[in-house]
Amino acid sequence: MDGGILRDRTGGTTVIDGASGYLGIDLGALARNYEKLAAEVAPARAAAVVKADAYGLGAGRVAEKLYAHGCRHFFVAQFVEALRLRPLLAADAAVFVLNGLQPGNENACARDNIVPVVNSLEQWHAWSGMAKALGRTLPAVLQFDTGMSRLGVPPEERAALAGLVSAGGGIDVLFLMSHLASADDAQSEQNEDQRAEMERVAAEFPGLDVCFANSGGIFLGKAYHGVLARPGIALYGGAPTTGRANPMEPVVSLDVAVVQTRSVPTGTRVGYGASHVTAGPARLATIAAGYADGLPRSLSGRGAAYCDGVRLPIVGRVSMDSITIDISALPEGRLTLGSRVEILGPNQGLEDVARDAGTIAYEILTGLGQRYRRQYR
Repeated sequence: MDGGILRDRTGGTTVIDGASGYLGIDLGALARNYEKLAAEVAPARAAAVVKADAYGLGAGRVAEKLYAHGCRHFFVAQFVEALRLRPLLAADAAVFVLNGLQPGNENACARDNIVPVVNSLEQWHAWSGMAKALGRTLPAVLQFDTGMSRLGVPPEERAALAGLVSAGGGIDVLFLMSHLASADDAQSEQNEDQRAEMERVAAEFPGLDVCFANSGGIFLGKAYHGVLARPGIALYGGAPTTGRANPMEPVVSLDVAVVQTRSVPTGTRVGYGASHVTAGPARLATIAAGYADGLPRSLSGRGAAYCDGVRLPIVGRVSMDSITIDISALPEGRLTLGSRVEILGPNQGLEDVARDAGTIAYEILTGLGQRYRRQYR
């Protein structure tokens, strides 16, 4: 017996602690990925994007591990994420909120030493007003829209902001930043367009450092790094650049328990809407995860699980809490109640599952639900 798991006679594993699935999170691989990215951007520094609960893997555990390996800059998206993370980190770690300030958050942000990413003149004035009310200087990061049209000060407002920065307003600007829209495509012309626009921003705000590269941007070269890069998906084992070999180590594995097996004759209808009908006699297994657990319905008839390196195709529609797989290729009796099959692991990674689902690795990773037992290694 090992951690609630009993080895069966076929060399597989049987669940005896009631878990429907096991989400493995390799903190050692996470740390090695961070060190690789930090080496890639040196002499610039590497931050860590830990928004969405560190892409679903647990922001507290992830941030603590990365802090131990030298990371001192952590980015979240929402203010509530920063409130949860800030007490878990030492005072010399900075926590930045990418979406900046919502009205009413200013006092708590100042009180708890959280740094907003200012995306507009409106946010600047709100933060400056708080600084004046408190009678002290408050830190901020300025984000600029360089071509993504999502977040950041637009070009037509830069001159006005430059005047405000020059006047001070009680705000200490730590650095300038923007976000690359197409960095995962190394051949995209938009990368160079945004880099050139960021150079123009830097010229309009002289003396301030730049934070520019995301995961993909790190591998576009030194011209994209600035003084601080902020990788996200690459930390967690996702491929930073499409069409190229993934240089990152996998961090996540997922095994799901079998609920039931059955042998069925030719012509058996499977799943909602009878979307699959067996072409011959088959053996099927139902596993304890579905789209409520982050395995999209679009995997229906396209995705697969694995056992002993054998691909076990999904048949019928992915349900909310269960998926049916065809196990005919395995020896009879290999899978039984409580056995586990691989969803993420040596045989298929995040990109493979994302491809089969017609989506991206980010969505697969962040969608993994809370019903799996998390096992940190």
